[in-house]
Amino acid sequence: MEKIQKEATKEIIVDAEGATVGRVGTLVAKKLLQGEKIVVINSEKAILVGDRHGILEDYLKKRRLGKGVQKGPFFYYQAEMILRKSIRGMLPWKRTRGREAYRQLICVKGVPEKYKDAKRVTFEKRDRLKFITLQDLSKLIKPNQK
Repeated sequence: MEKIQKEATKEIIVDAEGATVGRVGTLVAKKLLQGEKIVVINSEKAILVGDRHGILEDYLKKRRLGKGVQKGPFFYYQAEMILRKSIRGMLPWKRTRGREAYRQLICVKGVPEKYKDAKRVTFEKRDRLKFITLQDLSKLIKPNQK
């Protein structure tokens, strides 16, 4: 019997610092569906473009619409999980292909030691007047904030 060896897929490192969540998400979703393994670093520094109060209001409104803690919908408060969930929305989640692609995604806060010297994909930084980072958003939407 022949041993079938799986080809080791190389990880693509994507730096989300200063990049729009939608732009990061579309690139990552496309690569995931092609079978690549993706690691998104600096997830907390990705930005949502728009009025800060409007974005916050939208997130809080969606959270109030839920049926409670046990029935959902479930909301993440960590910046890296907010980014991961938004990328999930760009994948065909209800199909096996989409779920398998989603398992190949890793979003991390900051830059781990493992990826310090690795080559990474970066996005062009643009000057924007109205935006909020995922880190700021996660601080504002935490339920038991003091």
